Amino acid sequence: MKTSKDYTRREFVRGLGAATLGAMAAGHSRPVHGAEPFRRLSATADSVIVLWMGGGMAATETFDPKHYAPFEKGMDPRRVLSTFPSVPTSVDGVRFSEGLERLGKVMDRGTLIRSYTAGDLGFILHSRHQYQWHTGYAPPQTVACPHLGAVISRTLGPRDPAMPSFINIGQRFDGGEGEELKAFTTAGFLGSEYGPFNVPFPDAAKDVVAPAKGMAPGRFASRDAFYRRLLEASPVGQLGSSAQRESLVRSMDNAHRLLASPAAKAFDLTLEKPETVAKYAPGGWDFSRRLTGDFSREGSYEKANVQRFGLGCLLARRLVEAGARYVEVTTEYIPFLNWDTHEHGHEKLVQMKRAIDGAVAQLVLDLEERGLLDRTLIVLASEFSRDMMQEGKPDKPIQDQVPVPERIESTTHYGMHRHFTDAGCVLLFGGGMKRGHVHGVTADERPCKTLKDRVVIEDLHASIYRALGIPPNLSYEIEQRPFYVTRDGLGKPIDALFAKSLGG
Repeated sequence: MKTSKDYTRREFVRGLGAATLGAMAAGHSRPVHGAEPFRRLSATADSVIVLWMGGGMAATETFDPKHYAPFEKGMDPRRVLSTFPSVPTSVDGVRFSEGLERLGKVMDRGTLIRSYTAGDLGFILHSRHQYQWHTGYAPPQTVACPHLGAVISRTLGPRDPAMPSFINIGQRFDGGEGEELKAFTTAGFLGSEYGPFNVPFPDAAKDVVAPAKGMAPGRFASRDAFYRRLLEASPVGQLGSSAQRESLVRSMDNAHRLLASPAAKAFDLTLEKPETVAKYAPGGWDFSRRLTGDFSREGSYEKANVQRFGLGCLLARRLVEAGARYVEVTTEYIPFLNWDTHEHGHEKLVQMKRAIDGAVAQLVLDLEERGLLDRTLIVLASEFSRDMMQEGKPDKPIQDQVPVPERIESTTHYGMHRHFTDAGCVLLFGGGMKRGHVHGVTADERPCKTLKDRVVIEDLHASIYRALGIPPNLSYEIEQRPFYVTRDGLGKPIDALFAKSLGG
């Protein structure tokens, strides 16, 4: 897998191919007007920042801690619900897991969902659950489903004409399951112009919006002309509809607009003071470095990259300030690394919590200080949770993927290593959500399943859309039938999450 120094001209050609396929997947989408004409509802947010904990964030090790069982050689794994003690937050009676103290201090600005329940998709594959989370639909589908960010981009458009409406930070697509991740990190049938502006390395974001060093304006223009000739000869240019060709050209024009705009400065993290960077990235960051890491499964990769997510959060703050509509920052999904803890779970989560604790808390505080938090919805989420013993849901057992020894003899097996889909956490800040609120109740003993106020993806998406003023039954026409932004248009906004009742 590449570091930020390794991207070459070959990547450009591959990107061209991906854009072409994305455009080919697009039809001529248009809103469907049913019994009620589409109208934007009253909105509580103008922008969304999704903080994606790709790989399966264990709820009992983060925002829904249970009984703490410290490591003991020869311990019974059935005793282990949490491998960290709990710590208090700024909300009475609400506790987080140790290592999330700074986030705990801003819980009085947030709403915590503890009852998110992932879909029943059979044998658990991360890419399938991530696809469902980001599109609202379980794969496979007969059409190329658009990502949540693409729907928002298509429906609301940019806040600033020069700023991409949908920006994706921190995920590479050249490693394990990269093709599966591409399947939902796309605008699908909506068209290339609504797809993600990908920034895999936040430390080098300014390079993404600048011509290569030594590239004179004339040379850049000639390359652009050559690129457009390539498009004319591509499958889209030869076989695509006029709508598909126009969408691809508009995506290029949008990129050119950004390159020539003052908005491009928002991508330059070197303009931030070092003390500000250090609040987001543990230990600060030297921008003459480039992110890298040894891909071992013992925790060294997580430690080497502990600043990366924080730099992404700082970039997200700058982009929203500059007019971005939807920004997603990921800790990055890499099989068996980061939150994908099949072994060494405790050690890995020490580093993962270091990565997110200060970064998310500072993002909340900075947006609040700038008067942007009330109109910016922050959503921290993962595809499902984890447990020491249970795979899937207790009432719907599926094949175990991680062996659990009868006795834990080393820290290799000390952690939450199985995929648990019956209860997970989603943390919300700003955007019209309640402050200091907890939604949902889970069992205190294994299986730590949802007991009250279950939340499913259709209703979570409906709540995000509703905050932005988008009706959850909005649909776009593709292949002469409606495609709803929530599954079959049935998603219901969760009124209890909002500071002001949606019915009032």
